[in-house]
Amino acid sequence: MMKWNLLYFLFINVFSFFQMGIDKRRAKRHEWRIPEAHLFLAALAGGSVGSILGMRVYRHKTRHWYFVWGMPAILVLQLVLFVVWRGWM
Repeated sequence: MMKWNLLYFLFINVFSFFQMGIDKRRAKRHEWRIPEAHLFLAALAGGSVGSILGMRVYRHKTRHWYFVWGMPAILVLQLVLFVVWRGWM
């Protein structure tokens, strides 16, 4: 079970990271963009670390306060939930 959880979190974080890069490239080319709700959804699904790294590496969404504060807030919430969950196990 632990192996599948680790694989899932690896996948969702890599996905979130590249999703930021793809959206940045599309923004530069004035193409169809990935909705912000989808970027947040990927972070909420466990990809907050990948989203934060993608924001920094690609310098994308760094001027939007709701991304600058929202992504780390999601990460902190996920860490707290993980600690609470592990405490009950």
